[in-house]
Amino acid sequence: MSFINYSSREINCKIVYYGPGLCGKTANLQYIYKRTTPEQKGKLISLATESERTLFFDFLPLTLGAIRGFRVRFHLYTVPGQVFYAASRKLILKGVDGIVFVVDSQIERIDANIESLEDLRFNLSEQGYNLDKLPFTIQYNKRDLQNIAPLEELNAILNPDTIPWFEGVALTGVGVFDTLKSVAKGVLLELKKHY
Repeated sequence: MSFINYSSREINCKIVYYGPGLCGKTANLQYIYKRTTPEQKGKLISLATESERTLFFDFLPLTLGAIRGFRVRFHLYTVPGQVFYAASRKLILKGVDGIVFVVDSQIERIDANIESLEDLRFNLSEQGYNLDKLPFTIQYNKRDLQNIAPLEELNAILNPDTIPWFEGVALTGVGVFDTLKSVAKGVLLELKKHY
């Protein structure tokens, strides 16, 4: 559901980072924001209530080129991961063009990852989206910790369709830009089909 701004000659696309609470969604966005040059990004906005936080900012990756003379600007969002913020997550998914599902690789978080992925599918379907039809990338985050599930097990449980996935350590930047490039490429391929 990209938005075209004819006056600025930009196509605006929305990428949402989704996953269970404390999996590294915020760390991903903060790392991207810190490593993006000031002239390519807008402000990092944090919408915080008493117990939840949503981050977003927009950026213009000049290296991606243009589509029919329009530059592509990406708006990156995180959702609150805790289960009781379903309304916020649904609202943030409205108009989404691509999804990054951030997995907490710790063994004790497997059930939380499964629940969050099911929640994502449900919330998208309520708005008429199908996750299997959207540009979608998985990041297996926290791969630097000791108590992590093997990648084969995580893929068998969370990624049976073998969509693109990357190992990550969002705090240090490992896999962060690889994940973003993968989903952005998927969004651009979809845009080219329609414009």
